[in-house]
Amino acid sequence: MRSRQGITELFATFLQFDADRAVGWATDARLRRNITNRQQKLSKPEDSEDFWVSYWYKEWQSQTQNLASAHLTAYLQEVCYWAANKTATNFSSAQYTLPDCFQAIATKTDKVLQGFKPNMGFNIKNYASAIFSSELKELLRQQKEVDISTDWRLLRKVTQKRLIESLENSGLNPQIVERYVLVWKSYQALYAPRKEKGTRKLAKPDDAVLQSIAQLYNQQRQSQLSQSGPECKGKTAEKCLVACAKAVRAYLYPNMTSLNATTGDNSGEFQDILPQLRQDSLLSEIEVEEEIQERKTQQSKIGDVLIAAISELDEQGQNIIKYYYQGDLKQSEIAKKIGVKQYTISRKLSKYKETLLLKLATWTKESMHISLDSSVLDYMSTVLEEWLQNYYKPETQELN
Repeated sequence: MRSRQGITELFATFLQFDADRAVGWATDARLRRNITNRQQKLSKPEDSEDFWVSYWYKEWQSQTQNLASAHLTAYLQEVCYWAANKTATNFSSAQYTLPDCFQAIATKTDKVLQGFKPNMGFNIKNYASAIFSSELKELLRQQKEVDISTDWRLLRKVTQKRLIESLENSGLNPQIVERYVLVWKSYQALYAPRKEKGTRKLAKPDDAVLQSIAQLYNQQRQSQLSQSGPECKGKTAEKCLVACAKAVRAYLYPNMTSLNATTGDNSGEFQDILPQLRQDSLLSEIEVEEEIQERKTQQSKIGDVLIAAISELDEQGQNIIKYYYQGDLKQSEIAKKIGVKQYTISRKLSKYKETLLLKLATWTKESMHISLDSSVLDYMSTVLEEWLQNYYKPETQELN
């Protein structure tokens, strides 16, 4: 498989998999036509990657051209692949393959675009990589928690809000959802509290307990349900609880359907069912080019600020940061190499990263006149993480 070349390939192609391996790129015809039309309207040919990133991002912001999001999704496919590859490699999960992980986060482009702050001069690929990795790690962490839980432990841990969302998502009508939730509340009241909190293999309630759950449900259904419905028996309560657990699993971790799966009417792929574009652009080439130049200048200055901040750390701090982000050493190995206790590495790493973040935040406030609220600091922390990874691993990755 080769890396994509040219603007059309960067902004109109999607990664294809065969089994567990990426095999090439498929071009979306509508996106290709859209780029061709836009290129013809420019006053001069434009092959700059930065230009088209800014171009589509501004169109996405203005919401005047619905294909802008699709173009940027295509552009971030390779970033998504490497984030999935890195995370899947480091997270043992026999259930999900690399294509599964890729597809789980490939639809998160809107979250990237919503959080991205171009006025701060950061690169969208670096930010997207951090977001994709974070989203996938959380998905796999939660999936592991569900995988090791029995239905009965899962029902003890789930919140009422999440249970209702799960049942509604499964297509049940409101009255049935009410009944299932009341059975679950009865289970919580009579069975779950008896077990130790750390027990993972919570056993199925015996027939006597199930009958008690059904009796409690029957006592409360007149006052707590909008429509009381029929009485419940022990076996019925068991079926309801098992259905609740199944709904929660399906809601939290749905089957990962391929982005290239055909639609029911065989009319094409999901990628083809995209909103019709508007031909009129609200962007000027000059405006985009000015923004690109300003962003490059900001990126260079930010890099200088962080490099200077690293040089101001003590020798131990510089070494911990370097060894950690080079990725070749475990924390125990870093501790041995530096001559400290293993448990101090995580604490010291957090301390040094906070120092770098403070330097960056101070410079941003003074030089770029950006107010530092919690969302901005969270954004800067995310980008700092990716910047450090790229700084200590500068080599370019390619799909071959």
